[in-house]
Amino acid sequence: MANRINLDIFRKFFKSANAGGILLFAGVILSLIIANSPLASSLQSLLNMKLGYESEFVHLNYSILLWINDGLMAIFFLLVGLEIKREIVEGELSSPRKASLPVLAALGGAAVPALIYVAFNAGTDTAGGWGIPMATDIAFALAVIGILGKRIPASLKIFLAASAIVDDLIAIMVIAFFYSSGVEMTYLLYAGVGMVVLLIMNRMNIQNPYLYLIPGAFIWYFVHHSGIHATIAGVLVAVTIPTNNTEIESPLERLEHALLKPVNFLIIPIFAFANTNITLQSEMLDGLVAPLGLGITLGLLLGKPLGIFSMTFLATKLKISSLPAGSNFKHIIGVGLLSGIGFTMSIFIAILSFDHPLYVNEAKLSILITSLLAGLAGYYLLRAEGSKARVTKAKI
Repeated sequence: MANRINLDIFRKFFKSANAGGILLFAGVILSLIIANSPLASSLQSLLNMKLGYESEFVHLNYSILLWINDGLMAIFFLLVGLEIKREIVEGELSSPRKASLPVLAALGGAAVPALIYVAFNAGTDTAGGWGIPMATDIAFALAVIGILGKRIPASLKIFLAASAIVDDLIAIMVIAFFYSSGVEMTYLLYAGVGMVVLLIMNRMNIQNPYLYLIPGAFIWYFVHHSGIHATIAGVLVAVTIPTNNTEIESPLERLEHALLKPVNFLIIPIFAFANTNITLQSEMLDGLVAPLGLGITLGLLLGKPLGIFSMTFLATKLKISSLPAGSNFKHIIGVGLLSGIGFTMSIFIAILSFDHPLYVNEAKLSILITSLLAGLAGYYLLRAEGSKARVTKAKI
């Protein structure tokens, strides 16, 4: 009987909309505890352990950390790519009118943080990290807004999801064009051949989404060796998966549903665990008020809400689009603060930005602290606005 009750609790947890966020947070806490304990060197040795196969023609022998960051995260980017394509074909980005507000908000929410970072870091060794505060962790942001439930309009959740998806697209383009090493054209040509195969499969209307993953694995290998970051392969494969705007479940939607839980409950927590094992040092704390730390903190905590609010204000005043139903500008500021939860994508870009381990760790620490502050500030602002609306409604 007790085992049955425990199993029911386990099932309810994994059906919860917040389960992924909880596991992600648990991974971060556990990683930080281990990194600041006698087990720190053992964890680092484990992450540096090499796995794979290597020969004259095949080079797939990498550290566990690289397999996580380049391999598992390619699956994460595949899911992101599927979400972007679905939204463009049938969702909140499917028409200019529907897409205008989240697209403009995302552009403002990416540009202003980058400019703030550049203002603090121009001419320094950390100038290359300008992409770090541009990103939003969609899983964490949606988990926080999900906790608010009916306190906020449902349209606000859709707006946050749509703008965060555009934000992801911007981050993907930034990684592809600015955070990739020199391009090896031969491998890129091979990857192009793989894409042609996938596009032909799409034109042949092949409906089994898993068949697309076979050429996709080769594309990942060739992109990885081309110098462009391997995770971009996930997005390229996602573009070719067939979808539709009908009620019939498409191959894209089947694959998206299949990936959702493994990504949220396994891949992202593993990424967080592997990349937040920060051994705290006094110089890192000093880094919080150095140009690097200030650029990230102010970029995410101030730049995100400022960029999203200003573009939303202009779009509504110029009648390009209208606010989400039932919302006001305080709601938009709250969403802007939640968008300041950079976490997964910000940490990922930080890893690509710097070769110096101290800079990487300082960036990670700034992202962790700022994401926590942004999440709390956004939550309490939206909660207070929701409570005020309920009181007003009750009086009426």
